[in-house]
Amino acid sequence: MAIFSATRDRNISAAPALLRFFSPRTPAASAHAAPPSLMAAADEGEAERVSALLREITGEGGFAFVASAEKAGVGDLRAAEAAREMAWEQLHSGPWSEVGTAWRDAYALACLHVARLRTRTRGASGGDGDRSAALRALDMGLIMGGNLLRADLEAALARISAEACGGSEGGAGVVDEEDQRWTEALDRNRDIADVRSLLPSGAIDHWPARTKWKDIKYLKKIAGDRTVPVEVGKNYVCSEWKQELVTFSQFLDRMWSTVCPSKLTYLAQHPLFEQIKELSEDIIVPEYCYAGGGELQSLNAWFGPQGTVTPLHHDPHHNILAQVLGRKYIRLYPAFISEDLYPHTQTMLCNASQVDLDNIDLKEFPRAENLEFMDCILEEGDLLYIPPKWWHYVRSLSTSFSVSFWWRAAVQPSGGS
Repeated sequence: MAIFSATRDRNISAAPALLRFFSPRTPAASAHAAPPSLMAAADEGEAERVSALLREITGEGGFAFVASAEKAGVGDLRAAEAAREMAWEQLHSGPWSEVGTAWRDAYALACLHVARLRTRTRGASGGDGDRSAALRALDMGLIMGGNLLRADLEAALARISAEACGGSEGGAGVVDEEDQRWTEALDRNRDIADVRSLLPSGAIDHWPARTKWKDIKYLKKIAGDRTVPVEVGKNYVCSEWKQELVTFSQFLDRMWSTVCPSKLTYLAQHPLFEQIKELSEDIIVPEYCYAGGGELQSLNAWFGPQGTVTPLHHDPHHNILAQVLGRKYIRLYPAFISEDLYPHTQTMLCNASQVDLDNIDLKEFPRAENLEFMDCILEEGDLLYIPPKWWHYVRSLSTSFSVSFWWRAAVQPSGGS
């Protein structure tokens, strides 16, 4: 189920290509140390990076941004917000692939300033609203910003998380009701009668995630206030499909309240474990990913309610799909029958089939009838290997949390499959 390779850029002209933000980027070169006005909560290394960045932004005509960033560095929250808005406009000024690295880094810098000043305000007022605003600013810096200040954003997140440890939990009655709903959602469709094949179970039972993630209070404590990108709609080839930015807690709430397919909310193909480091400690990269001198390419989270669907498509890498919570139905077709599955002709959707397996139109796609396939139900603790270019369709049968590991083998097999 390592879903969407190039498909993630479909119909997205600018920065809202939210799920591709961890591509390698070249940091701006360091130069002289920044002036004292930029040293708020910054170490010498950060100051040097910021100084070089502001010179680069000045060279691109971003005088207003630089002026606001300097004011933000000495404690002006309004200036920090203004700088963030200016950088945001630059991120949306054209196709995402054409946005300059400097402006991505500038956006990260503005987010860092906003978070630090919000945290300082919270320290004076004692309120929690500014903590949430600071967390959102830092997450947005990670999601949309460049790599230049990534370590500084992560350090700021770690400080805020450390301060939050020991905070009070919500009302016991609410938590108990939520626990019950969570358990029921994970326990649906246990008596599936049409299971074609069951994989060896328990392959990841040694992962801490197998027990920790069953506790919704744990997930909310670790990630509840963090901002994540989600998909809304039946699936990504539907016209009403869209992306949104919500807190993890808001996302969890939507899983209880949404039954309409057009409003299903899915955290799909998101590098959650790079963004929220605490969750990465709960999983282990399977040794299979290093077979043939393999090199891990990406590690993504897939989390959503019953009914989320990933349409029939294929991916370029070897894939291990780990089912941590809940269960999924998966159907696979071999790569050699690609033409019978009518791939889209558009470049951005060429790895997706035009055939809707939930409602096959045999008049339009006659070759799709009676094709041989393999299918299974992936249960908690199972791993599934999906070879490169194999077509696969995925449907969540319950609330489901999966992790996909894409890797590239050093030695390519000589056979067709």
